[in-house]
Amino acid sequence: MNTTKNYHKDDGDVFVVGGEISVVDEGKLTFDGTALKPAANQADSSASTIADLRSDFNSLLTKLKASGLMLVDE
Repeated sequence: MNTTKNYHKDDGDVFVVGGEISVVDEGKLTFDGTALKPAANQADSSASTIADLRSDFNSLLTKLKASGLMLVDE
């Protein structure tokens, strides 16, 4: 039985995290070379029309892409 919360398995191909990852100072998470960071806040929508809802939704997509949490269309 493994009681270590964070460990490698499958000859190092898999890193299992059962604890916490703390990224400090100059540390960063990347995906295919793109740094991931928290997305900017998106206010709750108060849209009363489809056009306004579309605008709110597109703002959310823009923020997710800017944070690296969503790929940008090429």
